[in-house]
Amino acid sequence: MRFADIIGHGDVKKALTTMCDSGRIAHAMMFYENEGCGALALALAYAQYLNCEDRKDGDSCGACPSCRKMEHLVHPDVHFVFPVNTGSKADASKKPTSSSYLEYWRPLVSGNPYFTESELYSALGIEGKSGMIAVAEAKYILETLSLATVGDGYRVIIVWLPEKMNAETANRLLKAIEEPPEKTVFLFVTHNPDKVLQTIMSRCQSIRVSPLSQEEVAEALVGQFGKDRHLSESRAALCGGSIGVALRELGDREEYEEFMSIFRNLMNGIVSRDLTPVLEASEQISAMESREKQKAFCIFAGECLRKIFLFQHDMARAAHADEEEAAFFSSVAAKCGPEFCARSSRLVDESVMLLERNVNAKIVFCDLADKMFLSI
Repeated sequence: MRFADIIGHGDVKKALTTMCDSGRIAHAMMFYENEGCGALALALAYAQYLNCEDRKDGDSCGACPSCRKMEHLVHPDVHFVFPVNTGSKADASKKPTSSSYLEYWRPLVSGNPYFTESELYSALGIEGKSGMIAVAEAKYILETLSLATVGDGYRVIIVWLPEKMNAETANRLLKAIEEPPEKTVFLFVTHNPDKVLQTIMSRCQSIRVSPLSQEEVAEALVGQFGKDRHLSESRAALCGGSIGVALRELGDREEYEEFMSIFRNLMNGIVSRDLTPVLEASEQISAMESREKQKAFCIFAGECLRKIFLFQHDMARAAHADEEEAAFFSSVAAKCGPEFCARSSRLVDESVMLLERNVNAKIVFCDLADKMFLSI
């Protein structure tokens, strides 16, 4: 991937190319972003730039043998580490590592480097489980570092979601990250920098990958992914600057309908003061097949609460809701108190935090539904 293929992030691109051209290359870098905003794409472009044999105008050439290998994600000196778990697509007789799933990782990244965590788990066939970067990955990385590079360029280790790395894995890698072999670079991509072990974070140069503008997201959806312009502009206004989130919402209408149905039942029960459908909605959410999907619902619910708030304050146009949605949000907005949306948004955020701490989902969503019921 070339920097020219990536929409936006001009400041980050400039910083990376200047660093490389000056020869002052950080041995470990931490790209942190909101999910789906382009950090992985930037890491891939940087790895390609590092090894390009004919850099031109602040970008890799895209035509040399090294660039062609990177385009297909088969460069022998670029290695990938990402959260995995046991699943039907991996050899059950061995502990799974990233190398067990590379044949599924490559087409996912090639088709959409802005993918979300839930989309990775779906591609790997581990939807109902939480991915992790375990000790087996540390052994793989250390073995890789002990071998000579194939080419004369840089060896690059790209670690996607280092927050999924347990303490034992991190401790085994500390020395290698702090003092890697010559011409070896670690590139970490995180969605939650606060959850990355401090021992890892402190050894990295941090780069913030900011959310994109609404116009940049729409441009990427239409120009790079061939989506309908009207739908793209609508999703771009609601995705928080994340191409990955916008693509997920455009591509999975079935999930959207499921989430909207549950949210409608939840809110209709709340505004009508009927606790039964509220508790039924909480059961539906807790019965979802994975925590990632439950967190995705929480994000969806937070966005719906934002739209209700906009309708309450006569800013319906900013909600970018279609006719059916507008009728629902308008009706709910008229029946909610002025503080309901703010309180409920905080409750939803707390629910995501509890899910990430492995609190029982039934307890989390029953408590959420009950507190929202009382907040009306």
